[in-house]
Amino acid sequence: MSFIESLTLMLALAYAASLLYWSGQKSGALTTIILAISAAVISLSWPLMLATAIAAVSLTLLTKLRPEAAKGELRANQLRDGVQHLLALSMLLVGIQFAANAFMLNAGITPWLMRPDVGDAFLPIAGGIEIKAILTLGLWDQTHPAAAVMLAVVLLTGLLCKRPFCGWACPLGLAGEYLYKLRKRFIKSEFMPPAWIDWPLRMLKYLLLTALLFIILGMPVASIPHYLEGNYHKIADLKMALFFITPGMVTLVCFGFILGLSAWRRQGFCRYICPYGALLGLLSFLSPFKIRRNTQHCLIDSKGMSCDKCTRACPANISVHTQKNIRSDECQACMRCVSACPKREALQFSTRNGWALSARGLTIMLLLILFLIPLMAYVSGFWHSQTSVQDRIYLIQHLNAIGH
Repeated sequence: MSFIESLTLMLALAYAASLLYWSGQKSGALTTIILAISAAVISLSWPLMLATAIAAVSLTLLTKLRPEAAKGELRANQLRDGVQHLLALSMLLVGIQFAANAFMLNAGITPWLMRPDVGDAFLPIAGGIEIKAILTLGLWDQTHPAAAVMLAVVLLTGLLCKRPFCGWACPLGLAGEYLYKLRKRFIKSEFMPPAWIDWPLRMLKYLLLTALLFIILGMPVASIPHYLEGNYHKIADLKMALFFITPGMVTLVCFGFILGLSAWRRQGFCRYICPYGALLGLLSFLSPFKIRRNTQHCLIDSKGMSCDKCTRACPANISVHTQKNIRSDECQACMRCVSACPKREALQFSTRNGWALSARGLTIMLLLILFLIPLMAYVSGFWHSQTSVQDRIYLIQHLNAIGH
């Protein structure tokens, strides 16, 4: 595990432990700390050990300088923005490290900078095939194991707590938000499509999801070992990088369309294009947590007032104030509607039996799922790619000649 991965992981777990402690879950905080330290000791990984020390110092400084942040006593919007920006920064550094590693491989030099395995999260098809191999053949891929781990982790977040990965962690969603805000600075008007166009456009991401699932589910089980042992799979991450670095005309047109869509409509990419979001949206129907409106406290029902602040705050344009339970596949559990509600008890992110999850609680759950499971996978030997540096040097120099 590279240092950037290790540092992000340990900082996230340290912060989760801090939030657990200050929310009264001291046993949970202690368990998280013990698991993190034990993993660093068992693995004998110097990046993890150093990252653990840095995380401890950072958390101590945060507690002294910004106690409200360390305790999670921030508004939901502040907490979400902080988490999303820090994770995006981490992914940016991972991308830079991956590019430097690939540059040295292409030059025939043994890289002194490790390849960050978390980059395999951008290989959802490989991850899906690997999960299929585990379930059908009991075969655990050692070429891009992190792809299967990260795909499973992201899907688990959708299954347990709606779509917080989209609303709290996805760097692409954050980039789209900035594009939209940039457009709004110059063109104030909204260009919302009518419902009869919006609905078919929303189906585009489900068509893309169907295509990806067809590739994964359509691959014969007997062919999976051959694929996983093939050169294309070994170099799939570099193939993906090449697709973005040297795009053709069709790819550039697609990129331009996606950028324009993100600037035109808030969460345009998430709403219309992202197949990951489509899959999480489907899984989110099974999530026990949903935004629920308590009519006894809502100003509309209890006072007869006209209030739609929650709906106006929703970036997915969900009519929150007219529904009791928000089951929409577009809900990203961003909690902007909860923050906008003038009555604290009127709107909550909760289960059917009334177990509410605050922004702090959702942050804890998200960080533990996103980082504790990969840490356990790393300690278990199912994270780091076993493809040798020599093989990668050879394969990257013949990249264009390698096909499926």
